Amino acid sequence: MGLNLEISADGSHTLFSERFQEHYHSINGAIQESMHVFIHAGLEYSRNMGKTNIVVFETGFGTGLNALLACRFAEEYGLRIRYLTVEPHPVPVEVYQQLNYSKIINWERASEVFLQLHRCDWSTRNSVSEHFDFLKWPIGLEEISFDDESVDVIFHDAFSPDTQPELWSEMVFAKFFHALHPGGVLTTYSSKGSVKQALREAGFTVTRLKGPAGKRHILRAAKIRY
Repeated sequence: MGLNLEISADGSHTLFSERFQEHYHSINGAIQESMHVFIHAGLEYSRNMGKTNIVVFETGFGTGLNALLACRFAEEYGLRIRYLTVEPHPVPVEVYQQLNYSKIINWERASEVFLQLHRCDWSTRNSVSEHFDFLKWPIGLEEISFDDESVDVIFHDAFSPDTQPELWSEMVFAKFFHALHPGGVLTTYSSKGSVKQALREAGFTVTRLKGPAGKRHILRAAKIRY
């Protein structure tokens, strides 16, 4: 598959994809990026809005880092999270077994949960804990359909708009918009002008937020209640 293991600035691993010529996570810190963009800007925001039962959809399961951090967040705050994700190019077992997230994240269940997320059956609901249900499909984003207003938070963590422009289109964001409950949000690391425009054309209210180390801005797009 052409995946090269690299150490990012915070000591956690990222992968470089030879196929897409991009990293899975920021070289300026994989864990700190995921915490900033998805956990704080997405999950913590939803929790602060009063949500205790949260449905999350992630574009690209990838290394499993975002799902691992979301599970820890659910258990830390006593939330109920149902986590849905797709991944057309699963990371091979010989690669994910080398990832060091479980050694760095301060959580005694990190290793157990991380392996469970990767090893569990595809297309089958998995109860990771009383706080976290997990379901992954081995398909691309274009193959999944949502019920209207069925999701609370979307982690849009695809490869960049330059590499996978089809995943950053108004059509994709319109699908997400209809999937979100009113008040739901999409968070992403990309603040590119074309991304902001496509989100707005799909109906989102877009807010530019301060980015993590090495990045000026990220985006949070909300489905505003009317």
